[in-house]
Amino acid sequence: MAVKTASQAKAPARTRRGMSRHTRRGLITGLLFISPWVAGFLLFTLYPMVTSLIYSFSEVKFNKPLKFVGLTNYVTLFQDPRFWVSLRNTAYIVLIAVPLQLFCSFICALLLNIRVRGQAFYRVVYYLPAIVPAVASTLLWYWLLRADDGLVNHLLGLLGIQGPLWINSPQWSKPSLVLLGLWGLGGTMVIYLAGLQDVPQSLYESAELDGAGWMRRLWHITIPLISSITLFNLVIGVIDAFQYFAQAYVVGRLATASALGAPQDSTLFYALLLYDKLVNKFQIGQASAMAWILFVIILLCTLVILRSSRRWAYYEDSG
Repeated sequence: MAVKTASQAKAPARTRRGMSRHTRRGLITGLLFISPWVAGFLLFTLYPMVTSLIYSFSEVKFNKPLKFVGLTNYVTLFQDPRFWVSLRNTAYIVLIAVPLQLFCSFICALLLNIRVRGQAFYRVVYYLPAIVPAVASTLLWYWLLRADDGLVNHLLGLLGIQGPLWINSPQWSKPSLVLLGLWGLGGTMVIYLAGLQDVPQSLYESAELDGAGWMRRLWHITIPLISSITLFNLVIGVIDAFQYFAQAYVVGRLATASALGAPQDSTLFYALLLYDKLVNKFQIGQASAMAWILFVIILLCTLVILRSSRRWAYYEDSG
């Protein structure tokens, strides 16, 4: 009996050692599986971020070592008039284009959610512009909105209306880009459409039995229940708008091959100015400072949106 008791006393220790080895082996296996992602994050995300932060406080020249200059790059940016022009142009896209795209995407999703014959065809047609490359879609709209022989001004002329210069005009260049963005809102529309299909039909039926009309059902059922979808689209839209680049770059090059942001810096957006300083002028320190300023602006805007969403975003209780 004494020998049996001793072996029983040693069993838990062996079990604990075995569990420890098993846990350690599982940890090593898990680390091996995620090691490609960790290596990619360290090499392609964290290292460039830290490097650009150091560059933003330095004078960077290829034939000389780094020279710490403190806040000089930031002060120089704040004294640059084009920096503030780019901020104003970008704010126009954020404050005008993003809400307009959300509204139009929601309306299109409502229409495409109606059960009609050929519904799948209509959905495909509305989504197709979203998969057209940005350069190709910009070239197409530049041809449509040409002041002299563009299709839009030709149709307006048939109605007796003198069409504007559109992209070639400082007053109409940004509205032209907003129209281009509305043409390619298929991705946002699909997300809204998925949210609409997730709204319980029983709520509509109960509201209809209580005498609620279409508008009342939309305002009190549909909009609140997809408010989380609106929050997601809003955050993603704001982040993308602050990084608006490809369309403005193509438009500027088409308007004049010698200067970005043409005509008259009306399409000089923040990301475009950052590109100009980095690639064309090799002002790496100022470009890095611009990148970190943009990071802070996007972070603050996102935090404000998320904090304000507590008052209007609804999340269904999963419990």
